[in-house]
Amino acid sequence: MLNNKDTEARLGEEHSDTLRSIGNLASTYQSQGRWKEAEELLVQVMETRKRVLGEEHPDTLTSMNNVASTYRKQGRWKDAEELEVQVTDTRKRVLGEEHPDTLTSANNLAGTYQSQGRWKETEELEVQVMETSKRVLGEEHPDTLTSMVNLASTYESQGRWKEAEELLVQVMETMKRVLGDEHPDTLVNIGNLASTYQSQGRWKEAEELLVQVMKKMKRVLGEEHPDTLTSMANLASAYQDQRRWEEAHALEMQVMETRKRVPGKKRKSTGGSNAARLLAVHTGRPLFELTIGETVYIYYVVMKETWML
Repeated sequence: MLNNKDTEARLGEEHSDTLRSIGNLASTYQSQGRWKEAEELLVQVMETRKRVLGEEHPDTLTSMNNVASTYRKQGRWKDAEELEVQVTDTRKRVLGEEHPDTLTSANNLAGTYQSQGRWKETEELEVQVMETSKRVLGEEHPDTLTSMVNLASTYESQGRWKEAEELLVQVMETMKRVLGDEHPDTLVNIGNLASTYQSQGRWKEAEELLVQVMKKMKRVLGEEHPDTLTSMANLASAYQDQRRWEEAHALEMQVMETRKRVPGKKRKSTGGSNAARLLAVHTGRPLFELTIGETVYIYYVVMKETWML
């Protein structure tokens, strides 16, 4: 099996297979949190593709997005923004405003704005993405539903609970109809709606939904699944909000003991929680004040970023 040096020597520094292997190594560095090493390699790929393929080639734009992703993961919002604006503008011009890649770029840029607390700019882009997705992909398409969750998260961040609730109810009802009541994505979005109720002090409505989510996750995913444990922790939080300390403590102990006993079932990726901490730092809000909707949005952005090299 050839390593990167062998590939480079056999094919040359500018060959597409060489660049792909460099990108794979960068992805490995990133998964280990070795951001500087990943960045160095990704910038190398980006500059080579600009020179060989041109600045408007799809592979060049993907490389620019990958570099921006690495900047985001380091909290370097301005550097990420500069590249994302270039990618979004170029894709609009070359592919058109309704192309899926253009919408992805706009969504990435909106996430960078959100991480800086620039809510109006975030909202403007997210509304555009949502409306275009509805028109081009349809109201039931997964990307359309994700765009609605993203916009709801932005409304929540501004304390616009009713607008967030309206969108999340639409998403929940659509997912129930299309995916079913017990699909994991449906249950996550029911949790999002519960979070919005909590933020408005509607404890009983939030609790009712969170109990429903927990029971279904136990039945569908099993009592030791990470998502089940998260649903238990969310319900414990709702009990705490109502000063029902004993019930909250009992759930928290179950979660803690299960996580101790089943360490192998932890999520492989912690990108979402790391991004949430970065958001907390840059918005001046402690991590425990972030809503489920905000955290889910960030988790989605992190998980959606793939290395298409």
